[in-house]
Amino acid sequence: MVTVGVIGVGALGQHHARLYAGLPGVRLVGVCDLRPEVGQAVADRYGVTYFADWQDLAAQVTAVSVAVPTCDHCALSVALLSQGRHVLVEKPIAVTLEEADEMIAAAGQAGVILQVGHLERFNPALQAAQAVVHQPRFFEIDRLSVFTPRSLDIDVVADVMIHDLDLLRWMVDAPVATIHAVGVPALTEKIDIASARIEFADGCVANVTASRVSLDKVRKLRCFHAGGYVSVDCLTQHVTALEVVRSEAASALPSIVPRAVTVTPDEPLRAELEHFITCIREGRQPLVDGPAGRAALELALQVRAEIDAHARRAGLAHWVNVPT
Repeated sequence: MVTVGVIGVGALGQHHARLYAGLPGVRLVGVCDLRPEVGQAVADRYGVTYFADWQDLAAQVTAVSVAVPTCDHCALSVALLSQGRHVLVEKPIAVTLEEADEMIAAAGQAGVILQVGHLERFNPALQAAQAVVHQPRFFEIDRLSVFTPRSLDIDVVADVMIHDLDLLRWMVDAPVATIHAVGVPALTEKIDIASARIEFADGCVANVTASRVSLDKVRKLRCFHAGGYVSVDCLTQHVTALEVVRSEAASALPSIVPRAVTVTPDEPLRAELEHFITCIREGRQPLVDGPAGRAALELALQVRAEIDAHARRAGLAHWVNVPT
């Protein structure tokens, strides 16, 4: 039996509590939130204890999900890791690379697991796509969300686009060569809409668009790779795959044929939490460990730096709130 707790039970943390409460071999001990009425309501819903102090909760569990604002990820995670608690921290791993390094070091020194909540890695449609994509040449990725008043302490690159930046790091086995990016605020003082064109050292190019002020919710990834094409709807978990088949006859044109891709639907967050528990039980590193979370953050920071550079060139620094 693995005992767990959730610190921060807002929009996402409450679902960590919901899923832990139903996982076999897991006992949700309690939840903690700075808002007593929110924390108590979630605790009552799942028949567990509400803790006003996270340290009281940490003292009674083996593992913790950290779903607090990003600015608090480092301090809270390092404290938990240093106490020997396994930690699943929501994305992005931290605000800065220095904070990420501190968290990774704390996990290593304590000999415990640090997993970062890039849940799209556990989307069965994307897992199926990743298995058939070889030598990717071009990505077109759209991640659009309807506005909700959550995660407003970070911009859309760190909040939304970072999912796809992590997927690119997962699927492309080459370092980033160049980035061109643009972004603007819309409903908040931070960047709410962003578009980036990322070229990798092996020639692969990715166009990535992210918005948190869209009228529709869209989660789509399209990839042209050596010998084929894959399209993924992350919401419906549907994959379309096509292959180019060349004839042995030199004069014959190649044909495009469908390729069957099997996807077993699942809730990505449930699969992510189950993976976290399995890694604890088996003592192995998670699919999205601290260094993977750091790599996604590093690329997100590079995209944001290019947005700032574009704003300066375009005379829009005052609008985009570029740091001086």
